[in-house]
Amino acid sequence: MYHQKSPILSLVFLVLLSGGLKAESSIERLVQSDFGILENGSPVTRFTLRNANGMVVKVITYGAIIGEIRVPDRNGRSVNVIQGADTLDAYLGRFPAAAVIGRHANRVANARFSIDEVEYEITPNMGKHHIHGGRKGFAKVNWNAEVLPVAEDNSSVKFSYISPDGEEGYPGRLAVSVIYTLNDDNELSLKYEATTDKPTIVNLTNYAYFNLANEGGYKEHELWLNADRYTLAKSQLIPTGEIATVQGTALDFRKATAIGARESELGEPRVGKYDDNYIVNGGGESLVLAARVFEPRSGRVMELFTDQPGVQLYTGNKRGFCLETQHFPDSINHPNFPSPIVRPESPFVSETIFAFSNK
Repeated sequence: MYHQKSPILSLVFLVLLSGGLKAESSIERLVQSDFGILENGSPVTRFTLRNANGMVVKVITYGAIIGEIRVPDRNGRSVNVIQGADTLDAYLGRFPAAAVIGRHANRVANARFSIDEVEYEITPNMGKHHIHGGRKGFAKVNWNAEVLPVAEDNSSVKFSYISPDGEEGYPGRLAVSVIYTLNDDNELSLKYEATTDKPTIVNLTNYAYFNLANEGGYKEHELWLNADRYTLAKSQLIPTGEIATVQGTALDFRKATAIGARESELGEPRVGKYDDNYIVNGGGESLVLAARVFEPRSGRVMELFTDQPGVQLYTGNKRGFCLETQHFPDSINHPNFPSPIVRPESPFVSETIFAFSNK
């Protein structure tokens, strides 16, 4: 297991141990390299995962960030389809990084909640409210990393972090991990797990900005969402607790539609952009297809699978869009929403898959 204070190997070459493959078909599936050093002296490491189809995924220990997802188009040309950076300094500023967000992604109203009649106050970092884990959250810590055994058709790296009791006000010592796996079906899997020593709340997601063309904006991307309903929100996008149908609104993506086609119709509380939590049909139990995005110029297709009950569509960045798989915003304060409470006897386990193809 790689620890933050251990010396960094400049390169690790893991060869397939499949035996049945010819030597010339071997793939350099996982490479480890130095990505910089934080002010406290902790080294940041980058892991590059490759598959047999030329797809490349790069992840770093800082924030468990996905820095690159390189995918071929219909003509075999590969580009990076998320917003990422090649230097640590870019991530230490305000760069929109594809980091793991936690302990609780999205909003918690008034930065407080109760579990078993005990009230907790967490960090208010959006006025009086809490968003995306607080001032630091999981996106700004340097995770430990463990290279998992390379398989015949995939490679994986596991990031882990211990969030101490009371961090950002949250109760319980939380041991959290995410496993990134790239396979030869052009699927990138994110498997989350979190265990606690006392009841707490957990809502993990990844905040990646996608642009399947890697040029221009996202507005011509055609989006289909497996969602008939969404959660209504008031000022600062705090949920009211009400659930509404998408039918007859600019939020209806049950038929594939260009993301930018109806943005001008969006009014309060989010004018001119999407920032909405959709309720995934059949979500919250097992993996289901939640969304499909098609980029006409390149032919790239991305399908999103999740076992989470909701997915947040966000278009506040001009170049890319987010599809954040998660519990509903402020779900802890609405008994009719799926509960984000995690207890010692029931750990948090979840998976999200981004599957890429072209047509």
